[in-house]
Amino acid sequence: MISTNSHSPPESMDSLLCLCARRVVTQRPLPALPPHLYPVLFQVAFLDGRPLVLRDLVASWPFPVLHFQRLVEQRELLWDHTCIDCVQAVIQAVVAQIQRELEEPGCHSSLRVLDMTRLSDSVSGCTPAALTSWSSTEALAKACVEVSKHQPEFQSRGSKRHKGSSGATTATPWAPGVDVHADLVVNRRSYGILRDALQAGAAGPLRLKCHEFKAKYISAYEILTLLKSLDPSCVRRVDLRFRNLGLSGLLVILPHLARFPELRSLKLQHSKVDVRHLTTESDIRILCVARKLGMLPNLRELDLGFSQLSGILRQILCDLQAPLESLELAFCSLVPADLAFLSQSFHAPALKRLDLSGHDISQGLLEPLQLLLEETSASLLYLDLRECRMADSHLKALLPTLRRCSRLRFLGLYGNSLSTAVLKDLLQKTLELPDLHQVVYPFPVDCYKREPPESRRNFVKDKELFEAAKAEFSQILANSKRIDLIWTYTPLGCRALDYFSL
Repeated sequence: MISTNSHSPPESMDSLLCLCARRVVTQRPLPALPPHLYPVLFQVAFLDGRPLVLRDLVASWPFPVLHFQRLVEQRELLWDHTCIDCVQAVIQAVVAQIQRELEEPGCHSSLRVLDMTRLSDSVSGCTPAALTSWSSTEALAKACVEVSKHQPEFQSRGSKRHKGSSGATTATPWAPGVDVHADLVVNRRSYGILRDALQAGAAGPLRLKCHEFKAKYISAYEILTLLKSLDPSCVRRVDLRFRNLGLSGLLVILPHLARFPELRSLKLQHSKVDVRHLTTESDIRILCVARKLGMLPNLRELDLGFSQLSGILRQILCDLQAPLESLELAFCSLVPADLAFLSQSFHAPALKRLDLSGHDISQGLLEPLQLLLEETSASLLYLDLRECRMADSHLKALLPTLRRCSRLRFLGLYGNSLSTAVLKDLLQKTLELPDLHQVVYPFPVDCYKREPPESRRNFVKDKELFEAAKAEFSQILANSKRIDLIWTYTPLGCRALDYFSL
């Protein structure tokens, strides 16, 4: 039986349904189609790289919503076609629909919402993956500006009058347009067109509804200009990583985030917050930042990575109204008191995702880290401890606590000085964690060979020793029948669990 759910892609691209769909999408114009076949035809046309067929399908889409991400969620199949052409084809079809509705008052399409959120996740097989994130934002912005040229005509539709059969004057139905839900990524090149699109399209026939806003390489003033133009009803993440905002820049932007009632995730990595040389003025600014964060009632994810927060974690987090579920503090120069505070805070029992990479465990952090993991053990799904100068003795001490993290899905240990023996012990003892899906382990210290003193490098990797170590790991996994567990030594290609997918 074929599902009539418009958001359900077929289970296998080798199914009879998909093979038949592949034959259909080779035809233009398309034959008359029953509504329940549109989703599978859309997916096949996308996967086969047929932008013209996609335009035809969107032009006659029989449902009020087209959820792009759900239709192309089989990411492993998206490798050998030009994704951006297909994305642009969908956008162009929506623009053409709106123009038809404006020109022909009796023409009404079913499609009212185009949901393109999470698009970069869906089409991560494109080369390069980032092409879709940046280019789809630019394509959407250009489409909004193009449609806005017809805005006077669009607005006049609401006031037109005509005489009905009874002679009474009635209003012509006003074309409602299309809401486009999207994740917007802006840089210097796309800033101008996105600003114009947001300002022109707020009341127009093509309305951008931003769910996740990501800014790179633009100034705090430009960020603020865009934030003020976003529809506040949908924004759930603001990502300002790599902006070097500092405390003063954060104090400019944070007050304006309070207008987003659905904001749940705030990423401020590489914001250049540095408290190593505190002054009275910077003390006051820290308290102000904390108060502004406290004005975000639904905040659940906070990324402060690569800031210098030694000894002030309590002050930064003290005004939050609800516990965080995702906290990234990589390379923040935390001290034992910071971890002690976190373990005693109301955040600890709620944490699902925790990144403490780049902290030297040998500097008094082992015991407070153990206490923190004890408090998070019932909720923790993702733990990253890469480059923590962890030795065998530290991992042995942490292992009993790690084994109590019964819901753990990901463990990152890359860049630590661990031996093959202790890694084997870790593997054997964490096999009991039913949800553990991926472990990124370091190159074992005993798989290096020492070079002569005159060599530029004292240690080089011994491939034979490492192959033997990998064979042992593979044998343990095979014996345990845990074929679902990915045990890898390279972080490349390992995608961090996103908060919204936890």
